[in-house]
Amino acid sequence: MELPFHINLENKVAVVTGGSGVLGSVLSEALAEAGASVVVLARNKDKVDAVTERIQKNDGTACGYSVDVLDPNALEEVHQDVLARVGSCDILINGAGGNHPQATTSQEKLDPEAITDDSQQTFFDLDPNAVKNLFDLIFIGALLPTQVFAKDMVEKEEATVINISSMNADRPLTKIPAYSGAKAAVSNFTQWLAVHFADVGIRVNAVAPGFFLTDQNRALMYKDDGSLSERAHKILAQTPDARFGEPEELVGALLWLVNARASGFVNGIVVPVDGGFSAYSGV
Repeated sequence: MELPFHINLENKVAVVTGGSGVLGSVLSEALAEAGASVVVLARNKDKVDAVTERIQKNDGTACGYSVDVLDPNALEEVHQDVLARVGSCDILINGAGGNHPQATTSQEKLDPEAITDDSQQTFFDLDPNAVKNLFDLIFIGALLPTQVFAKDMVEKEEATVINISSMNADRPLTKIPAYSGAKAAVSNFTQWLAVHFADVGIRVNAVAPGFFLTDQNRALMYKDDGSLSERAHKILAQTPDARFGEPEELVGALLWLVNARASGFVNGIVVPVDGGFSAYSGV
């Protein structure tokens, strides 16, 4: 990977949850390219191994673990192994996330006739367990890794936590109330944690991606024939840059935030990387 600018993360340990996904893998590879020892955490072992192998083939240092970020005991086991293998965490990226079809509505606005239509999933049909599981994955999935790994970061020089939020946190999208609400919790948590950790030297910020193509949303953005879906057209019409972001376009914000020389006085912010989506009123 060619970095947009060079920073030196040698002798730093970076833990990346959700590090095997489309976005998380790019962030993991960028941190390794900058010299960090990268620890990739995700549930799917094959995907974790693929990321760590790519990093190692490019002369980077990486190890990976198949782990559920909602299992504190499993996280602690990983934590202890990481301490023994590469040392204590300097950089924590909380990127685990996802969506759930049973926490999603079929329509943007409620049609009264849909309430009795079994083929439609309205607000009244949202599965509370699916909503809870999604909130747990996105919010608790950031809280627990921070509890486990940030203990070693207290009063450590240049320690930083970066959460992956979303533009949905500020401008909730139709159809995905649980995902939008959970990401709003992540943004709020970022600000809260920045204040809480301020006296012990841990900076906490977040990156809020706009619309990037991932494994989770690709089917929503493209029809079977390869053309853009109606939803994709709406998104691009609301994005001044009129395109989807490329995963590599998150790297510059990441490197800026992890580099204390560049952003040492930046704390408690959520950085939009969204092609102007958050700035556009629609008129």
